[in-house]
Amino acid sequence: MNKLSKRILITTLTLLPLGLQAQSERTLTLAEVIGMAQTESPDAVSARNTYKSAYWSYRNYRASNLPALSLASNPYLNRSTDYVTMGDGSVSYVKQNNVKTDLSLAVTQNVWFTGGTFQVSSTARRLDLLGTRSTTYNVQPLYLTYQQSLFGYNSLKWDRRIEPVRFREARKQYAETMELVAAQASNYFFELASAQTNLEIALTNQAAADTLYRFALGRYHIGTITENELLQLEVSKLNEEANVLSAQISVDNAADNLRSYLNIKDEVELTVVTDDSVPQFDVPLAEAMALAIENNPDIEYMKRQRIQGESNLAYAKANAGLKANIYLQLGLAQTGDDFQKSYNDLLDEQYVSVSLSLPILDWGKGRGQVRVARSNLELVNTQMDQRMIAFEQNVQLVVKQFNLQARRVDIAHRTMETAAHRYDVARQLYVMGKSTILDLNSAISEKDSAYRSYVSSLATYWRLYYTLRSLTRYDFEHDMPLEYNYKEIE
Repeated sequence: MNKLSKRILITTLTLLPLGLQAQSERTLTLAEVIGMAQTESPDAVSARNTYKSAYWSYRNYRASNLPALSLASNPYLNRSTDYVTMGDGSVSYVKQNNVKTDLSLAVTQNVWFTGGTFQVSSTARRLDLLGTRSTTYNVQPLYLTYQQSLFGYNSLKWDRRIEPVRFREARKQYAETMELVAAQASNYFFELASAQTNLEIALTNQAAADTLYRFALGRYHIGTITENELLQLEVSKLNEEANVLSAQISVDNAADNLRSYLNIKDEVELTVVTDDSVPQFDVPLAEAMALAIENNPDIEYMKRQRIQGESNLAYAKANAGLKANIYLQLGLAQTGDDFQKSYNDLLDEQYVSVSLSLPILDWGKGRGQVRVARSNLELVNTQMDQRMIAFEQNVQLVVKQFNLQARRVDIAHRTMETAAHRYDVARQLYVMGKSTILDLNSAISEKDSAYRSYVSSLATYWRLYYTLRSLTRYDFEHDMPLEYNYKEIE
């Protein structure tokens, strides 16, 4: 544990009321907080469920391109009066009294490059006339069926382009979210660390103000300081007491926020421990840009938006022009009074159906839909180009800031130590009567500001660290790609 963390921990425990000290306490490092957040936080749980939904949606898409085997039956009893067309063309109402049973086995396959559906089936039917001994069988041992739209919108082809991109986007989105969860967890971590820092500053200043006030009372009684200076020190002492109370409230609020984000339901007192050292490495901008373009979900999102725009245009064009559907059937069939004999002397059957539809007068509706879809596609392309430029600028900004932040942390640390030493010197000089209260207050302000700036620089470093990982899905510290166990989620 470093000096800063020890000071924060000791100060926080010193201020806790006796009733609270009896409660269990838990000290967390940044790595522990991030590990818990990536498992228990609401954002992590939501990310896992979102990815799981995308995974099963992709599985359903893949299944739609595989052969499907189905068994169907539709038996019914018919005891009703219905009209029947007689041999001479007349119509007569006849009492129906029959039972029909059937069984069909079919294999269906979607054909993505044509947009059609191919089916191989085998069917057997039986018709019993109740009240008689009449039984008739109709069998179709092999039937081939194919249907498709000739000039229509081929959803299978466009799904084949869109769905893999959507799934890659979901995988990369999950990886990005996990790193953003780490960044958010570090924010909550340093929010509590900052609150603890302010509490330590307030306690330190309170103790110093109380000591200086008691010392000033003695000097006032012997006439070495004025009453105005004594009153100024008393005001400072009272202000520091109020600052301690405010700082304690901030610590409690920050601890509650962290506890809530980590889904900690136990009533424990949380204390965080910071590390003075940060990883020292530079990130090459060109490499980070290439990794971001390869691994970031925003790139897949932009690609998917363009393909969906092209798909919408193809759909509008298909609906605006000639529509034609073809339906083909061919197979073997036979009818007989005996089930086994009905398979003898099978007959060829063919059925072809073509439907055509051509809009003659639609008052420009179809053409207007095409123009709208084309305009939307152009708008999407423009927006995605702008978004790509903004994405690249964001990557550049994050990389540049990160490469400078480690040095800023070092400067802030040295500034904090220097300001603390200056305060010690200014305090001693004031006690010896060799400086004014203004010099002492200035030293106190610089010390406190440097302390807060150091904790803030640490928070900024780790926020940039995990933001960079979320953009590139790469661990530059250890020079390796980030890996996630997707199988556990699926």
